[in-house]
Amino acid sequence: MTGYYDYVLALIPAVLIGVTAALSLLGIPLRGALFLGAGASTVVVGHALFVRTPVADERRTPDAPARSEPPASNAD
Repeated sequence: MTGYYDYVLALIPAVLIGVTAALSLLGIPLRGALFLGAGASTVVVGHALFVRTPVADERRTPDAPARSEPPASNAD
């Protein structure tokens, strides 16, 4: 099942290449188009990190029980 972050990972290079190609076809120099394409992909990353923040799935149970103290040693 694909989720939001799977789409974000696919969207980062797509936005970088797509915006860069579109702007360079419109006559903006490649260096400027690449700069703006990188800025657009940074916006995608920023949205994924700060607007829709990743959270731990609280429904999952941990694989092993958590220990609050270290195991006792039998070194008497």
